[in-house]
Amino acid sequence: MQVNNVDLTISAVEPKQYPATDYPEIALVGRSNVGKSSLTNVLINRRNFAHTSSQPGKTQTLNFYNVEDQLYFVDVPGYGYAKVSKKERERFGKMIEEYLTTRQQLRGVIQLVDGRHKPTADDVSMYQWLAYYNIPTLIVGTKIDKVKPNARNRVKNDIVKTLDLAPETSLVLFSAVKKQGKDQVWNWIEQRIGEE
Repeated sequence: MQVNNVDLTISAVEPKQYPATDYPEIALVGRSNVGKSSLTNVLINRRNFAHTSSQPGKTQTLNFYNVEDQLYFVDVPGYGYAKVSKKERERFGKMIEEYLTTRQQLRGVIQLVDGRHKPTADDVSMYQWLAYYNIPTLIVGTKIDKVKPNARNRVKNDIVKTLDLAPETSLVLFSAVKKQGKDQVWNWIEQRIGEE
């Protein structure tokens, strides 16, 4: 998709604030600081549109980015960040679960995992949860430019094994620096939003 126009429509915390459009939505989930904003910026050809936070755990709302009046990217608060209180985490959890399980416009979820390390227990539970609800999921291994080329197959195998990926789940290795993986991610999104 050729992207020229993007805007942050709303930062929502409950369903009545969600956009009232029928545009398909793709949610981005992952641990704090895994690179959700960087992926969003690469996909929409902007440098600093989605703010990369120096403070993990800072995104506390569902941020709806309108892309070309054709779809929304929904940036979901990062999980697994210790400094956020248990009460806050429960509140996020409820907000995220409500969005992911009730939103008719949701076409799929991009789950980001840090390509430099094996997926964490939080990554595994998130993936199992998405699988349980049959939500189409694309796994994106981020920061792959920091992994030596000859170690990338191992990274793929680690992700597949640790998450116990279902055969229908696609996996893309991605680098925001080199824009590697951008086209594959867009292909997956276009397939998802093309299936009504």
